[in-house]
Amino acid sequence: MKTLKFLLIITAFCTLHLAQAQKSEYKVLKNIPLEGDGGWDYLLADDATQRLYVSHGIMVQVLDIKTEKLIGTIPGTPGVHGIAIVKEFGKGFITAGRLDSVVVFDLKTLKPTAKIKTDKNPDAILYDTFSKRIFTFNGRGSSVTAIDAKTNKVLGTLPVSGKPEAAVSDGKGKIFVNIEDKSNITKFDAKTLKIEAEWPLDPGKEPSGLAIDLKTNRLFSACGESKTVLVMDALSGKLIASLPMGEGCDGIVFIKEDQNALASCGDGVLTVVHQVSPSEYTVIQTLPTRRSARTITYSKAEKKIYMSSADVTMENNRRKVAPGSFQILVVGK
Repeated sequence: MKTLKFLLIITAFCTLHLAQAQKSEYKVLKNIPLEGDGGWDYLLADDATQRLYVSHGIMVQVLDIKTEKLIGTIPGTPGVHGIAIVKEFGKGFITAGRLDSVVVFDLKTLKPTAKIKTDKNPDAILYDTFSKRIFTFNGRGSSVTAIDAKTNKVLGTLPVSGKPEAAVSDGKGKIFVNIEDKSNITKFDAKTLKIEAEWPLDPGKEPSGLAIDLKTNRLFSACGESKTVLVMDALSGKLIASLPMGEGCDGIVFIKEDQNALASCGDGVLTVVHQVSPSEYTVIQTLPTRRSARTITYSKAEKKIYMSSADVTMENNRRKVAPGSFQILVVGK
């Protein structure tokens, strides 16, 4: 009888917790128009600098995160993909894919100060506070470049099994990266640059966005081809859950206050996966957003989600952005 009562209490608690999560639904709060008709990739909400960094065309546009007003641009970044901020050294790093380089800029002036050569086509970028290193994930190079964030010195290049996409750190010296064309997650040591594991994501295919819950050691991999969010144990590589999501996803964030993973999908939806427990997950919301809103970032200070988007058409098998249509979608509760 005691066991039955205990199970009923646990069930009631989980039901209440899920109901509360479902009531607090996300919604599109506003759109922020930005000039420029080029393509885009990652954007970064950095609470330390109170800024929103937006890759756009051949530059990065910088907004004040509170006023949501443009305060400057960082030019000279053709093939721009990702942005990493290192406030303790007063600088930021931008991957410029067409230059096979990282552009370093001053956080105060927003002026470029250096270029660091990487392997071919650096795409995603990550600053690891444990090792104080910048890592670039080089698409055509099938490699990872490690850079000393203080000195700008390249410390080494790690070959990986395929095209690396988004990556996360556990804050303890381990880095996890999606390998898009191999459909696996590769784990490596931030200091030794040694690969420690390669975990298959099957049934997930073509992983792009990656997020981590540091408390429960859970990885959330957004797999575009299979239209699924795969949840994996970051300690063992064991697959915990597979959840459906929208099409054309390129980014995912985990909001620990809500225990939600949010996947931004290019078909115009934001898929919200709720963590009921470390072993149980469910989709609690599919929020209509805007077609092409496929990259995402989150500001903990503002409790807002930001996604880049524009009206896009295909001409001669190339994407074309409609003039004046580029916007940042702002989502919150």
